[in-house]
Amino acid sequence: MQATEEKWDTIITSKAPLFDFRLGEVWRYRDLLVLFVKRDIAQVYKQTILGPLWFFIQPFITTIVFTVIFGNLAEISTDGIPPVLFYLAGITFWNFFAEALSKSSTVFRDNANIFGKVYFSRLVLPLSIVMNSFVKFCIQLLMFIIVYVYFMSVNDAVRPNAMALLFPVLVIITAGLAFGFGLLITSMTAKYRDLYFLIQFGIQLWFFATPVVYPLSEVDPENRIYAILNPMAAVVETFKYGFTGVGTFEWSYLAYSAGFMVFIVLLGILLFNKIEKTFVDII
Repeated sequence: MQATEEKWDTIITSKAPLFDFRLGEVWRYRDLLVLFVKRDIAQVYKQTILGPLWFFIQPFITTIVFTVIFGNLAEISTDGIPPVLFYLAGITFWNFFAEALSKSSTVFRDNANIFGKVYFSRLVLPLSIVMNSFVKFCIQLLMFIIVYVYFMSVNDAVRPNAMALLFPVLVIITAGLAFGFGLLITSMTAKYRDLYFLIQFGIQLWFFATPVVYPLSEVDPENRIYAILNPMAAVVETFKYGFTGVGTFEWSYLAYSAGFMVFIVLLGILLFNKIEKTFVDII
């Protein structure tokens, strides 16, 4: 009698090729990915009075505060763009990046109980966080569009140009940067918990290094290279330039951001996959 060879759907091992990204495994758990996204959206504003309206209230209040403080009191230039539109354009993309980065950078810490009990592709969780942030981004983008259409009707200087077609590219770069940096940070905080306390502080510093409340044109040309080293700078500035026709746009700046995004995503996945094999033992 010949022994039948057993075939396994999933083989869990601590040893795997360094450049095995296991993206096919993520695809097999796509239903779980969608489930996590729906769960997170439902839980965020559960038992709140205003519910999804907070998606609009938060960027609206932030825009008003920036207009008063940076526009009226500090009198920082907005390159001739109406201050409300200028700040809202920067906030829309920055909120997407900051929220996705902040939440994905604590994946190991926040889901230690799940990782220790059941197996599934660990990349599903940070991906679900980025997708959840993207849903919120789309809702807040609707607010930007409403404000944008209004200023187009009353201000002839506000007009889009061909660079507005780069919008999908900007979204991909932003999502990739948040995803990649999130994987790197959560991998490091799995062993060095002290780094967790620096995350929010670091994101705040990163905000001021990004041209959200000031235009890139206000940065001294000799020091502009340092501002461009921030990959989010070109994203925010290109978005403003594409939809208002005012700002700083260079293909080299955007190419750098895109290349940096690819590098950080690959590096983040490699480190994440390496750490998640022994994560349960570390905690």
